[in-house]
Amino acid sequence: MQILGIIPARYASSRFPGKPLIDIGGKSMIQRVYEQAKKCGHLTEIIIATDDERIFDHVTAFGGVAVMTSADHQSGTDRCAEVARAHSQYHVIINIQGDEPYIDPEQITKLANCFTSPDVQIATLVKKVKTEQELNNPNTPKVIVNKLSEAAYFSRSPIPHIRGEEPANWLEFYSFFKHIGIYGYRADVLQQITKLPISALEKAESLEQLRWIENGYRIKVAETELETYAVDTPEDLELLK
Repeated sequence: MQILGIIPARYASSRFPGKPLIDIGGKSMIQRVYEQAKKCGHLTEIIIATDDERIFDHVTAFGGVAVMTSADHQSGTDRCAEVARAHSQYHVIINIQGDEPYIDPEQITKLANCFTSPDVQIATLVKKVKTEQELNNPNTPKVIVNKLSEAAYFSRSPIPHIRGEEPANWLEFYSFFKHIGIYGYRADVLQQITKLPISALEKAESLEQLRWIENGYRIKVAETELETYAVDTPEDLELLK
């Protein structure tokens, strides 16, 4: 099975402009993501997809593979779809977050292994929620997982609601899961989902994966024990020290 890893990297960010190029211990963040992804033996090729020449030039300078993509994409998924259209030999596309400089290659492997089943359309990772802070953080999407190990719903709110119990005690009564934002897609499914109009659920929660569920696509989930740390703001850099 031919698997293409794509790392979307845009320069313009409202919360942290230019963050792919920030220095983390002597290397840029995007170089660290690329090097971590290269450690995964399941990826046939890795491409950084950007809309900015500064990022493109930097990636080629450190020996990475980069392609220029449209500046009009609304999401990393859309950017991945553009690259995938030019690389039709790949069966599966894995969208690797460009703001997780220390992503563990085992997470990429776990996601890639989901596609050994021909029925899997889309796959992602989940991790058990350990703290009340995680459970109530709207920036940490929660996931309801069905008995087929598929995502039934994603929400920024704590779900499910534990009726009759104080919210501070909910972790004692249910195994909550949070979403780890790395995706894999069958190549044809990726093209299909990026043509779907924005859905009502997606607008409500500001989570694009709800568009896919609302349109009947199935999202396989695999559980990981590994944590990830995304850099969304300059303050997030403190977590990496």
